[in-house]
Amino acid sequence: MAQRILIRGVELAYEMLGNVGPVVAISPGGRRGMESDRALGVLLVQAGFRALIYDRRNTGAADIGFPGTSEALEQAEDLLALLNALGTGPVYIAGCSSGSRMSLLLTLHHPEMVKALLLWRVTGGEYAAKRLAHNYYNQFIAAAEKGGIEAVSQTDHFKALIAANPRNAGILDGMGAEAFIAAMQRWHAGFQDGSHHPVAGISPDEMRSIKTPTIIVPGNDFVHPKPPAQAAHRLIPNSEYREVMYHDVEVDVDFAGWEAANGSLASVFIDFLRKQER
Repeated sequence: MAQRILIRGVELAYEMLGNVGPVVAISPGGRRGMESDRALGVLLVQAGFRALIYDRRNTGAADIGFPGTSEALEQAEDLLALLNALGTGPVYIAGCSSGSRMSLLLTLHHPEMVKALLLWRVTGGEYAAKRLAHNYYNQFIAAAEKGGIEAVSQTDHFKALIAANPRNAGILDGMGAEAFIAAMQRWHAGFQDGSHHPVAGISPDEMRSIKTPTIIVPGNDFVHPKPPAQAAHRLIPNSEYREVMYHDVEVDVDFAGWEAANGSLASVFIDFLRKQER
């Protein structure tokens, strides 16, 4: 059962799957909540690991909150604080899409907490940059400009956040449209600042500085094409590259395909994790 914890001014929901073994903290893509990666976590538990799944700020049943200039960096600092609060010590960090971006930032700023990186569906390229800027920020700015904070609360994403956590309605109302728009514009600017890099949000020099053992599994769709993952492998010195989905599909995000491939992805990750534990 999920528990709640106050982390850096927001309440997050989390669950530790399994009772023994090294911890793997899993961060899903987009603004999806922890349930999207529960199945992967269960497979890791069956192999002898523990899996920390959680709702990042602005996902699932977590509180919303928009400090700073970078959504991914704020979420990285949240995960660091969550790990410290739980007393896990260094853990394996697994991240998909936006979760991989956040995982890379956590490793850059706090490498002592990351035993190894497990990345899949790394994001990059002009198409992804435009689509994600709209999905994460611009659509909500437009809603607030047209209909105020009430219109924001009626968008699919924020409506779901309020349904999962009614506190979020009061947080939005307390912000008001002007502060909300300013926050979205800050985060949009932060996202755009690094979106031109081969791996969105992380410069090549930063990627080359990562010494942490890393496994990279490429995506297979428009938002997660293979080149960003291949670039990550070339840039990160101590990295491995393994494919799970061998055929590209002409969709923005291949949700169904990756859900069906959970077993294959888990097998790749478990092999890598066991090698790290030797």
